[in-house]
Order: sequence, then structure tokens, then C-alpha cells
Amino acid sequence: MSAIATIGVYGFTAERFVAALRAAGVTLVLDIRQRRGVRGSEYAWANARRLQASLAEAGIEYRHHKELAPTTEMRRLQYREDARLGVGQRSRAALAPEFADRYKREVLDRADLERIVLELPERGLAALLCVERDPEACHRSLIAERLAADHGLRVRHLRP
Repeated sequence: MSAIATIGVYGFTAERFVAALRAAGVTLVLDIRQRRGVRGSEYAWANARRLQASLAEAGIEYRHHKELAPTTEMRRLQYREDARLGVGQRSRAALAPEFADRYKREVLDRADLERIVLELPERGLAALLCVERDPEACHRSLIAERLAADHGLRVRHLRP
């Protein structure tokens, strides 16, 4: 049985992020962000060019799968729910049910996840990358859940 990992940016430094990937045996990062930047100097290392350079230096391949990113409208829906609950993106603990439903219907149901499965490395592990610290607060958990259900992949969530 194959496996896939998930990882978020928040809670890591650049060094600890790469170390966590290496410790888990990750050889391929699948970036599933729509916009590959992170606000704030604390996470400047996770902006696409810097991240790709760090991963290349560590011998970890990088691929962007924008088709798996939520739309701007979906993200705004989640932000409205965050505001209603008084939580920020960095402290969110769960996805809004409406966001999850729409993401599954409008993105996952249309996505070619078989392509992702075919991209999994023969040696090492692939990791779905987004920004949220906790997978339960991020669409990467929905992708991982679908890959587990439809393709029998084991899921390993990497946390800071």
C-alpha cells in the first residue's frame, strides 16, 4: 500500500520544514496552493522561488498542482466563517462545512487524482503542501481523505 503525507507551512521555520520532510522520507512536494506566497517575513521562505530553491538543495522534487487549490471565492467563504467564529487563518482548527462541501463538489469531484497517484515516487514519499498548520483546517486533508478512500493510500500528516 502506498502512502502520502501532508504538511503546512505555519509553525515551521525553513530549516525545521526541510528537516521534517527529510525525516519523513519525502522526496516530492506537491504544492496545492493557488497563490504560492505567504504573507509576513516569518514565512518568506515558503514563497515559491525560495521554497523551490530550498527543496532542490535538499534533493526534494517540487511540483505545483494549482488545479487542486480552492478558488478565490471558496477561500473568501472560509475567511467569512473564520471572521464569524473570531479565528484567523493561522489559528483555524477546522474547515467550514460549506467550504468543504463546495471544495469536494467543485474541485475534488472534477480533479484527476489518478494523475497524482501516478506521480507518487517509487522511492520515498510525496507530501501535499499548503499553509495551514493543522491538516483539519486545510483543504489538503480533503485531498488526502479522498486519496485514501479512492486509492487506498495511507495518510501521514506532518506537524511542527
